[in-house]
Amino acid sequence: MISKKRRYEYFIEYFTKHQPQADTELVYTDPYQLLVAVILSAQCTDKRVNIITPAFYKKFPDAGSLSKAIEPEVFELIKSCSYPNNKTKNLLGMAKMLVNDFNGVVPDNIEALQKLPGVGRKTANVIASVVFKKPVMAVDTHVFRVAARIGLSINSKTPLETEKQLVENIPEKHIPIAHHWLILHGRYICQARKPLCEKCGITEICKFYNSKNKERMN
Repeated sequence: MISKKRRYEYFIEYFTKHQPQADTELVYTDPYQLLVAVILSAQCTDKRVNIITPAFYKKFPDAGSLSKAIEPEVFELIKSCSYPNNKTKNLLGMAKMLVNDFNGVVPDNIEALQKLPGVGRKTANVIASVVFKKPVMAVDTHVFRVAARIGLSINSKTPLETEKQLVENIPEKHIPIAHHWLILHGRYICQARKPLCEKCGITEICKFYNSKNKERMN
């Protein structure tokens, strides 16, 4: 029986050694651009977002320029992503609030970020973690799935429960990068429908893998 402590230790040791550099695959150059990209990425692939954003950043390089835009201008640039109508409204609302309430500067704390239209807890955690290196854990579908499969989260029913368990058990200095370890592992190895266990380097401590092997032996 693998203890929770050992499972977390192995997870951190493995990825620290094999993936010491891990970051978001969204392309950005400043906090504003990342905020736009993360809002667009909801239920949309990073690949699609990265196709959309160069023209968007060129036309609206900052919150000030975006705050003066009209809906058709924004919609035309993002119409190939999921839910473009809602995202258009959120992007415009976000830009106007940044300008009016935050002097055009993306705030660095979770509470303030969540006041922005289109910014929920996950998005706020991404910005705080990636841009400001805060020890917060953004839980998307990949993180939620992978943490449960490995056994890092136990009986978690919601992203918030998973977030709390991960933050509680991962050393603070590793939390920002651990977010990317879990996302990238879920995207390329521990895939939803058919996890590539034969390519996985952490099967030794993976709850899903070991339970599957135990069933085969029985």
